Amino acid sequence: FMTGGQDLIEFITKIDFAVLEFIRNTLNSSFMDYIMPIITDFGSGGLLWIAAGVIMLCTEKYRRCGASVLIGLLLCLVLGNIILKPLIGRMRPCWINDSIDMLVRIPRDYSFPSGHTLAVFTTAFIIFGYSKKIGIPLIVLACLIGFSRMYLYVHYPTDVLGGMIVGCAAGYFGNRLAAHLIRSWRQKMKKTEDRKNR
Repeated sequence: FMTGGQDLIEFITKIDFAVLEFIRNTLNSSFMDYIMPIITDFGSGGLLWIAAGVIMLCTEKYRRCGASVLIGLLLCLVLGNIILKPLIGRMRPCWINDSIDMLVRIPRDYSFPSGHTLAVFTTAFIIFGYSKKIGIPLIVLACLIGFSRMYLYVHYPTDVLGGMIVGCAAGYFGNRLAAHLIRSWRQKMKKTEDRKNR
């Protein structure tokens, strides 16, 4: 069983490296070298998405959406950075193949899943459920950020795919949890108000 599992991991890694080499050999250009680090910076640290969640939380119309985003991002942090990255402990492609001229700083944490992809897909998944007009461009941006992580040689395709899947799951459960918390809070406020009016 262990040998079969190891063979599968090696097979997936070979495909991952083949895709990364294809990207480098076919899409590499001075324009891409300029634009990809800019695109990837949109996902750095998740600060942009945290700020978006806080801003929405402060508005009456998008309060639930903002709460969902912030809870979803918290789930991202727990699932991605605290649980999956150390548990799986996957070496980044740029750690293994150090002959690549890097356009960004080499990350120090493990590779799977892609944290940039995880955070942006969580945010895009949630916002899409509230506003397709905003959600669709966000999904496009999320895909571009995911691709930038591969172009910049800091993640494998399966890291990005894992980030997409876990991100959408975090978005789903973040939305459900936010709805539950807001409903409970409203019920509590209503009971408090009823007691005052007696």
